[in-house]
Amino acid sequence: MTALTATTAAVLKQYTAQLAEPAPPPPDEPWTVQSLADGAAGISLLHIEMASRYGDSWRPAHRWITAAAAGQISAADTTGLFLGAPALGFVLTTVPPPFQHLYDPARGTLHQHITDLAHRRVDAALTRIRKGDLPTFAEYDLFYGLTGIGAYLLRADPEGLALERVLRYLVALTRPLASGGLGLPGWWVRHDPARGESPHFPGGHANFGAAHGITGPLLLLAQALRRGITVDGHHEAMWTICEHLGVWCQLSPSGPWWPEHVSRRDFGRGRPHHDTPARPSWCYGTTGIARAGQLAGLALRAPDLQAFYEDALYRALTDPEQLAHVTDTGLCHGWAGIYQTATRAAADALDPRLQTLTKRLGDTLAAHAQPGGLHTTGLINGDAGTALALTTYASPQAPITGWDACLLIN
Repeated sequence: MTALTATTAAVLKQYTAQLAEPAPPPPDEPWTVQSLADGAAGISLLHIEMASRYGDSWRPAHRWITAAAAGQISAADTTGLFLGAPALGFVLTTVPPPFQHLYDPARGTLHQHITDLAHRRVDAALTRIRKGDLPTFAEYDLFYGLTGIGAYLLRADPEGLALERVLRYLVALTRPLASGGLGLPGWWVRHDPARGESPHFPGGHANFGAAHGITGPLLLLAQALRRGITVDGHHEAMWTICEHLGVWCQLSPSGPWWPEHVSRRDFGRGRPHHDTPARPSWCYGTTGIARAGQLAGLALRAPDLQAFYEDALYRALTDPEQLAHVTDTGLCHGWAGIYQTATRAAADALDPRLQTLTKRLGDTLAAHAQPGGLHTTGLINGDAGTALALTTYASPQAPITGWDACLLIN
C-alpha cells in the first residue's frame, strides 16, 4: 500500500466512523430518513460500498438501511429517486448478493409500489402533454421526476413495461410545444430555476443541467440505448436534445460551455444572459453535460459527437478560471461529483487525456476532503458523497455497488 493510499484509507475510516450511527430524524420531519440526497437512505450507500469493496462489517450498512426504512415509506406522486419508495428501492439494488436475502420481501413490495408510481406519473405527464401545458421539474427531472424513476427501473427491471413507458414519455417530452407562439422545446418548464415565480424568468425557462434539466433525460436515454433498450423515436429524441445542446453551446478560448438555463428573453434573442461559464459541476455544469454528450455519442455510434464532448470535458476541467468556482467537496456541485463523473467518462473515452486528468482531479479531491468539513452528512452535498468518491480514488476499481447510477453517469 502506498503512502497516498494509506492516507486516503485512514481518511475513509474517519468518514465511516463519523457516520457509524444513524441519528433519529426531526420529530416534525420523519420523512427525511427516506431522502437519498440528505438522509439515511443516501448515507447507507457509503456503508454498502465499504462492505462490498473492503469486506467491512455489514452491520453499519444494515443499521442505516433499517433507519431509512423506519416509519411509513411514501410512494406518493411527489416521491422520486431521491425521496421515498424509489430512493429505498434504489438502495436495495446496491446490496451485494450475500445479503440480498435479508431484504427480499421489502424489495418486492417496494418494486410494486414504484412500478405503480411510474405508471401513474407517466399517465399524468402524457395528459399534460396532450393539453399543451408546460411541465415542471418534478415531472421529468432526475431527482424527483420520471428520469430518476427510470434510473431505478433501468437497474431493477430493465425489460419491464414501466421503463418502456418512461422512455416513451421522454421521447414525447422532446417534441416542441406551441406555447405562446415561440415554439418552445417540450421540456420548457413554467417556473424559474428555483421552482418559483421570478421577474427574471417570466414564462419559465429551459434548464440544461443533469440534475433538473434536459441533460438528465439524455443520460437515461443513452444509458438505456447502450444496454440495447429502445422505444420508437429513441434515436431521434436523443439527436433532438444533442441538437439543442449544439445550438446553445458557447465557444471560448478555454473550450465549449453551456448556460445553466435560458429565459424566454434569452430564447428569443438566441443567446444566454451571461457570457462566461459557471462552475463545471455534475449538477448544472459542463461536467454533467459533457458526460451526457459522450454517452450519447457512444450509444448513437457517433464518434465525432463523442470526441467533441470528451474534449469539452477535458478543457473545462483544466481551466483554472472554471475550477476556481469549485468551492466544496460535495457530489452535486463539488470535487466529488466532478471526479466521479470524470472517472466514468475516462473509462469510456477515446481521448487519452482523460486518463491523466482523473488522477489530478482525484488528488485535488483527496487534498480537500475533511471529515465533518461539510455542512451536512448526506449523499448529494455532504460527507457521505465525498467519502464515496474517495472509495473510487483509493482503488483503481469502479464502484462495486454501482451507487453512482443515481447520478446516471454509469
